[in-house]
Amino acid sequence: MSLSQTLLPEFDHEMANTRKVLERIPDDKLAWKAHEKSNTIGWVGMHLAEIPGWVDVSLNQPSFDVAPPGGQIYKTPAATSRKAILDIFDKNVAAARAAIAKADDSRLLQSWSLLSGGKTIFTMPRVGVLRSFVLNHSIHHRAHLCVYLRLNNVPVPALYGPSADESGM
Repeated sequence: MSLSQTLLPEFDHEMANTRKVLERIPDDKLAWKAHEKSNTIGWVGMHLAEIPGWVDVSLNQPSFDVAPPGGQIYKTPAATSRKAILDIFDKNVAAARAAIAKADDSRLLQSWSLLSGGKTIFTMPRVGVLRSFVLNHSIHHRAHLCVYLRLNNVPVPALYGPSADESGM
C-alpha cells in the first residue's frame, strides 16, 4: 500500500470531523474572541478552512515562506460567514484529497520546508508535513474552535465519540 493510500482514511476522517465543527459556527459570533490576545471565531474558522489548501503547496513546491523578504506576509483571509468558510473548506478538502491520492511515495518522502523571512522554521519529509502541518494543525485549531463554541453555548459535535452535548451529559 502506498503512503498516500495510508494517509487518505485519516485525512477523510479528520476533515469530516472538522466540517462538523465548522458547521456550528454562528454567523453572529464571527467577531467574538475569548481574550484580547485571542483570535476571533471567524479567524479560527477561516484558518481551518485554509489549512487543507496547504496540501498543494506542500506537495508541489520545495518550500513556503510566510513572510518572504521583500514580499507580502501571508495572512488568513477574513471570514464573512459560516457559508463562506464552509465553501472554502470544501473546495480545499477536495483539492487536497485529489493531490494526496495522486502523490507517489518518492514525492511524499522528499523534504519540504516552511520558512519565515527566509529562515527555516522546519524541514521534514512531505508525508510528515501532511501529518503535522495539515492534520495535526487542523486538529489543534478544531479543538480551539470547540472551546470557543462551548464558551458561547453552542453545542459541540461528537468527534471521536459522543460529546457532552450529544450524549445528554
